[in-house]
Amino acid sequence: MSIKGWAVREFLRRRATKPLAEAYSALEDQQKCLEYLLRKASDTAFGKEFQFGKIRQYKDFQQHVPINNYEGLKPFFDRTLAGEQNIFWPEMIQWFSKSSGTSSDKSKYLPVSRETLQTAHFKGAFDVMSMYCHHRPDTGIFNGKTLIIGGSLQQHQPGSSVRSGDISAVMMYNQPFLADLLRTPSRKITLMEDFEQKLQIASDVCLNERITGLAGVPTWNIVLLKMILEKSGKSDMTEVWPDMELYLHGGVNFDPYKSTFDHLLPHKAMQYWQIYNASEGFFAYQDRPFANDMLLATHHGIFYEFIPQGQYFSEHPDVVSLKDVQVGQQYALVISTNSGLWRYLIGDTIECTSVHPFRIRVTGRIKSFINAFGEEVIVDNTDKALYQACLQTGAEVKDYTVAPRYFDNGGKASHEWLIEFDQLPADMQIFTEELDKALQQVNSDYEAKRSKDLALTLPVVHVA
Repeated sequence: MSIKGWAVREFLRRRATKPLAEAYSALEDQQKCLEYLLRKASDTAFGKEFQFGKIRQYKDFQQHVPINNYEGLKPFFDRTLAGEQNIFWPEMIQWFSKSSGTSSDKSKYLPVSRETLQTAHFKGAFDVMSMYCHHRPDTGIFNGKTLIIGGSLQQHQPGSSVRSGDISAVMMYNQPFLADLLRTPSRKITLMEDFEQKLQIASDVCLNERITGLAGVPTWNIVLLKMILEKSGKSDMTEVWPDMELYLHGGVNFDPYKSTFDHLLPHKAMQYWQIYNASEGFFAYQDRPFANDMLLATHHGIFYEFIPQGQYFSEHPDVVSLKDVQVGQQYALVISTNSGLWRYLIGDTIECTSVHPFRIRVTGRIKSFINAFGEEVIVDNTDKALYQACLQTGAEVKDYTVAPRYFDNGGKASHEWLIEFDQLPADMQIFTEELDKALQQVNSDYEAKRSKDLALTLPVVHVA
């Protein structure tokens, strides 16, 4: 092992005591976090409007500050985008993360403070790698480099000091110089705007490098790996990067992509670790090998609240703090952060899997579900069912969508799937039956509606 690799590994391995300790002080940390956020932002325009100075406890916070969606906070963001400061957070805001839009805007622009970069995004990266080294003390991942393909950055308006872009690009632009020694391709390539050109150049650069880790959204990494295999003429990535051992993934449920990555990366030592790093903050990370849940990051400048399932669209939902969440329950996530997102409903749904320490699974989006016939099918259900169908039939899925197919002319209703395959199943009828069976196993309401084909018939599957 190189001296550099050994030094980084040992630093992170010993640092693991920090996230291990924080995992068991979550409630105390959350109380301190709320107090800090309110105190620091009390003299901002937002803090004055909602009387932060009068808030003494969590109940006061609930009464003074409403639950906000993007449209509710956008007027405050727009003032900073126009050049004003001290609007929702006292620190100068120079970065906005560009995220998928709303019904009224093509894109959302979410503030990213330097404090958030340090206490959430960068700290989260340190935490997950510390836990990885803790569980794998002989890791050789730092003998090579981790391949990361990020987004791009733009000046928000001509003459403006504010820049916006994908959160991965904001992080890469601001990351410590030493981090560049551990990742590839270069910052210049990673921040290129033309994504196709970026992938082409990155595949050329990384083809002959010693790559030991991979990070990012599955879709683009699949494209990149296939591009590299095509250029190299090799059958799988063990022949290109024999020392690969870790893929840090996030952004989407990984289960439908697992078989594709197993085919591309059949390394014996390969591990897949999940992170929940969004435009709004670094919320959670996998802290154990082969786990299907993540440790909630409660000491990262983010105060969490939770709206129980069934009340997502209620005018006055029964919002609870971390101390009142229950294992096995679904919640919509609400956050207040040190970037000035106040009681912000981010749109993701999670399930609590443990309360000591607090662990979660991301289960979908509050607006992404099918309940046309009382079946209450959520994204987590369809992801799991699709994974099982692929497992049983050898299929590999690249992407999919599903929607209700309503009753027509006295006929029966069903669900209609559109699936893009990397590897087609040998028999589409068997695949459809396995998909249906798996969905019934994970959702009792769907199972009831499918009983004897009374309300719902076998799904209709189209190949994209």
